[in-house]
Amino acid sequence: MSEVAVENSSTTKGSAKIVYILYMVGVMFGITGIVGVVMAYINKDDAPEWLKTHYQFQIRTFWIGALFMILGGILSIILIGWFVLLFWVVWLIVRSIKGIKALDSEQAIENPKRWFF
Repeated sequence: MSEVAVENSSTTKGSAKIVYILYMVGVMFGITGIVGVVMAYINKDDAPEWLKTHYQFQIRTFWIGALFMILGGILSIILIGWFVLLFWVVWLIVRSIKGIKALDSEQAIENPKRWFF
């Protein structure tokens, strides 16, 4: 029975890592970000508590990132929108790398509801 639990934990951990990678690839190909957030929503209920913080962090990363993209798209009519979009790219990559680092050491995200890094 414990072998199944360990296997399920490593499977969901692998899924969480895939979501982070999909987010980073989503900078170039936007559809992968949508696939990533769907995976996060599907896997969040079956995960152990420390891994649930990663899925919550990933879901918030998607929605806050969508807000930055919409804001940057609207403001791109004037020059400031391009800076907002550049900030979104850096923000997304930093959050994903920090998430992967915590995931590899099997640590929970300290504050998954934060807006920035």
